[in-house]
Amino acid sequence: MTIGGPSDSSPSKNRRRDAARVKAKQLRVSQKKKDRRNKVFLQGGIGIAAIAIIVLVSVIIVNSIKPAGPGPKNMASDGALIGEGMVTVLTPALQPDAKPRPSEPDPTGAVANIRIYVDYLCPLCGDFEEANTEQIAQWVDSGAATVEIHPVAILTSKSAGTKYSLRAANAAACVANYSPDDFFDFSSALFVDQPEETSPGRSNDEIKAVVSEAGVSTARSSINSCIDDGTYESWVKAATDRALDGPIPNSSMKSIIGTPTILVNGKPYTGSLEDPKEFASFVQQALGETYSTSTPTPTPGG
Repeated sequence: MTIGGPSDSSPSKNRRRDAARVKAKQLRVSQKKKDRRNKVFLQGGIGIAAIAIIVLVSVIIVNSIKPAGPGPKNMASDGALIGEGMVTVLTPALQPDAKPRPSEPDPTGAVANIRIYVDYLCPLCGDFEEANTEQIAQWVDSGAATVEIHPVAILTSKSAGTKYSLRAANAAACVANYSPDDFFDFSSALFVDQPEETSPGRSNDEIKAVVSEAGVSTARSSINSCIDDGTYESWVKAATDRALDGPIPNSSMKSIIGTPTILVNGKPYTGSLEDPKEFASFVQQALGETYSTSTPTPTPGG
């Protein structure tokens, strides 16, 4: 008998087919398991990626929102008050959500109290500054007047997205905090070659250059860091809202409606911003009216 003849061929084929079916089934089962694993990994990867995106967005949002912090020192009235000898009155920092403490006017009426609300991007503020800063400085230095400067940021959206108005007011607050007696000169220097409204304004480095040009020599490193960090931006926004919402202390004004807003002994100045003689006349008139109402009426035999 010949081994492996025709009589054995059919069972051998059947065994091979059965083995192939088993192998195919095993492959299908294995592929299904692999597909399930890939699906789980894919879903897990999507979930992890989504969580990572949420975390990243949250970090960006948190970092972009500056928590309210204390205001600058020497601006407890929301302004810096400069008196005789160009010396800035020292005050503690205004704490978050605390109400400003208005400066007290001269009780005798003999000293003119000039109050100015300025936006460093405001062209009309620049006009008033150019025409009047020299004579105001002379009056204040001699003790004939005080000047209280309130930086506000009404035009924050008017500088091609750079928020120059806000950054400049923050820089003024930084100088008031660290080098208060240089505040007047720095505030005036911001109006020299003033950027035009709707322009990008000065960069932080250019603002820091103005600090140097204004002759600020105290705590320059701290002031520069304060400018770069936007330390008092939340305070500037709050002070701006207070000025716009009112009321305006020591005045019959309900609120400011724009910049510059100029008050002399509580009376709003509405004359020419570019005529120093007209402003000087208004100051003299306001001073005379205040003095006459502040002077006690003599009593008989007094």
